[in-house]
Amino acid sequence: MKAIAIDRNGGPEVLTLQDIATPSPAAGECLVRLEAIGVNYIDVYFRTGTYPAPKFPFVLGQEGAGVVEAVGEGVTDLHVGDRVAYAGVAGSYAQYASVPAARLVRVPSGISANDAAAIMLQGMTAHYLVNSTFPLGPGHVALVHAGAGGVGLLLTQLAKAKGARVVTTVSTEEKAALSKEAGADLIVHYLTEDFSAKAREFTAGRGVDVAYDSVGKTTWEGSINALRPRGTFALFGGSSGPVPPMDLQILNAKGSLFATRPSLAHHVATREELTMRAESLFASVLAGDLKLRVEHTYPLADAARAHVDLEARKTTGKLLLIP
Repeated sequence: MKAIAIDRNGGPEVLTLQDIATPSPAAGECLVRLEAIGVNYIDVYFRTGTYPAPKFPFVLGQEGAGVVEAVGEGVTDLHVGDRVAYAGVAGSYAQYASVPAARLVRVPSGISANDAAAIMLQGMTAHYLVNSTFPLGPGHVALVHAGAGGVGLLLTQLAKAKGARVVTTVSTEEKAALSKEAGADLIVHYLTEDFSAKAREFTAGRGVDVAYDSVGKTTWEGSINALRPRGTFALFGGSSGPVPPMDLQILNAKGSLFATRPSLAHHVATREELTMRAESLFASVLAGDLKLRVEHTYPLADAARAHVDLEARKTTGKLLLIP
């Protein structure tokens, strides 16, 4: 089969299309013929070495959707021909992937493979942030960075559905329009405006209840400054780089703040929680309450271009590779 693998860490140029053996499903696994593959910032982290690859060559990708082609020993609840999707299992930048059956969710009729691949990692991330990390409700105000990104658009919609008000940050007028369409109450152009000051002004000086921050290095201080006393700083990514070591006394000085670094893996660790989050998102899409934006699709061979565009912040919504 064809797959995008890396033999070393580096820039997008290390992403090469290779011929490798099609995997066979082991016991408890399914072989999935992939129809759509999600591109996420975690793929960049593995490519650059921010997250270490377990071995080389290493097939990138953590998310995909497709059709079950074969099942391994002991798999009884999935069958050849079932439409499935998954996130959090390495090796999706390929035509086929062997995936533990326990990590696969059925894709309901009415959800395309593209939409299924677009919602798994980013959608479930948004879901745990607004339901588990800081459960939002009426009266809350949330700060969402990268408001026109894949997570940002979904996070804004889910927050609004819970009755919260949302402040987003964006870099262009086009992205501002997308964030407004998703329901943002205040949109801040972070390149020319002080988002923490704008957030405090929006809350009459009180500060936001939670800052959902996927940017990291360039935004964490502003995120903390935007919080109300006993507010929550939720760092779930680092697209601008890692947050430097921090004196925890800062949290006291800024108002007994809470700081957390959650990840999706810990919020879908059980089969029950995985299916709950995925099925909730699928139901919202089918009901028309959650709008997906799949703006960019690339042939599998063009994975390097997808990474270039993602890192240059040229994209909005979801990026997909099509094998």
